[in-house]
Amino acid sequence: MALRPDEFYAHARTAADGERRLPLARMTGWDVSPFEPEGLRVAPMRPPVLPEPARHGEDPADCGACRDRDEGIWLDDRWRLTRIPGVGVPLVLMLYPRDHCDLTDLPDGLAAELGVLTTHIARHVQALPHISRAHVYRIGDGGAHLHIWFFARPEGQAQLYGSWLPVWDDLLPEYPAEVAEADAAVVADALVASYGGRRPGVCELPPA
Repeated sequence: MALRPDEFYAHARTAADGERRLPLARMTGWDVSPFEPEGLRVAPMRPPVLPEPARHGEDPADCGACRDRDEGIWLDDRWRLTRIPGVGVPLVLMLYPRDHCDLTDLPDGLAAELGVLTTHIARHVQALPHISRAHVYRIGDGGAHLHIWFFARPEGQAQLYGSWLPVWDDLLPEYPAEVAEADAAVVADALVASYGGRRPGVCELPPA
């Protein structure tokens, strides 16, 4: 059984100093860290807050992802894919179920589709010129409606390897929107071809 919140906090405090600051993470010493350890310090460890604050969209009636269920660069009957604007890496996409559910609520059929869709999207992101890797993340602390992140890691930027990539993304200047939009369209078209679904707002030619 996991430690209770008070037990976890007490355990963490055993490694903290008098200001409740933990030592710097080993990750800050990695050569891919965006920060130099000198001058960094850890924020004080705060006591647990219970009950936890509600996530956005706990009530489907107030869920923005549900309101936008028909929006995206790609749709099928059960899923939608969007491009996240204003990012620093070449491309960030987000996959949502169109109906309201979280990862642990997915019926087995949707869960199986999620695995296949994730593979197809990652494959198409990595096929873009000058993209080396598609990072895939599910966190879920901020929103109750399932959302899966896809980050495109630019080719040759070894400093952007690994789990620091979202932090680098927040530090980098905004990537040219027109380039990201064009690449997102390439991914969406490839997904239509490999998986199915459709591109909203894109006219399809009738069969010859």
